[in-house]
Amino acid sequence: MFDPWVLSLSSLLVFCLNLPFGYWRANTRKLSLRWYLAVHLPVPFVILIRYLMHTGWHWSSYAFLVTAFFLGQFAGGAIHKWMTRKFPDNTSSCLLTDLYSNFRH
Repeated sequence: MFDPWVLSLSSLLVFCLNLPFGYWRANTRKLSLRWYLAVHLPVPFVILIRYLMHTGWHWSSYAFLVTAFFLGQFAGGAIHKWMTRKFPDNTSSCLLTDLYSNFRH
C-alpha cells in the first residue's frame, strides 16, 4: 500500500504543476493545438512525479492525482480570468510573467 503523506505531497505537486498550464489553456481557443498542448504537456511530468515519489500504480491513487490534475488546470484558468479582469491591458499566456509584471513594486 502507499503512504498517505507521499500521496498528499504528490497531489500537491501535480496541482502546482498544472497551475501555469491551466493559465495558458485559458488563453487559447478550445480544441486548438495550443489547447491540447496545455492539457497534455504536464502528463509526462505527472508520471515522473509518480515514479520519483514512489506513489505506485494503485487504482486508488489515480483518483487523487487525476483530481489534483484537473483542479490545477481549473484553478490556473480561474487565475487567468481574474488577472484579465484586474489587469486587462497586461495579461498574456504565461502565469509567471504576468505575476512578475503586474505585482512588482
